[in-house]
Amino acid sequence: MNSFFETHIWPMRGRLYRLVYLWIKDPSLAEDALQNVFEKSVERQKELQNHPNLMGWMVKSLKNEVLMHHRKNSRLEGLEGMPEPAAVPADTLEARESHRLIFGLVATLPDKQREIFHLREVEEMSYEEIAQHLDISLDQVKVNLHRARKTLRQKLINQGISR
Repeated sequence: MNSFFETHIWPMRGRLYRLVYLWIKDPSLAEDALQNVFEKSVERQKELQNHPNLMGWMVKSLKNEVLMHHRKNSRLEGLEGMPEPAAVPADTLEARESHRLIFGLVATLPDKQREIFHLREVEEMSYEEIAQHLDISLDQVKVNLHRARKTLRQKLINQGISR
């Protein structure tokens, strides 16, 4: 019989890793933060079994872990310039170039818009899930996502690329 951790928490690892990597852009730090949150979830297993939003708790714990790491190491600047992981393997040169362009444009968005765009388009979360995870209103999610898409659309048009 599988434990609560194996059946409910472990399957979230890919999604959580991509999210923490989006925040800190360092694979080893992302893995460390995720490992620390997994340890906390095992310690609080009994409490988490009845939690109404387990993914929300995990995301919030992960975000707190990243913030604590930054405070401890006085690393408040981001590790900009590292490539964004590709969600879909590119088979052709044109596809790889498109991914590079899109990820480059997404990286220029303001933090909140970039995070919401990532959660919606890459992680495929619903608006309600995003609002819960980020502890913001549903309207804020919609407005930031709209602004992110509008900005990206305009940047693509400016570069001569349209739908």
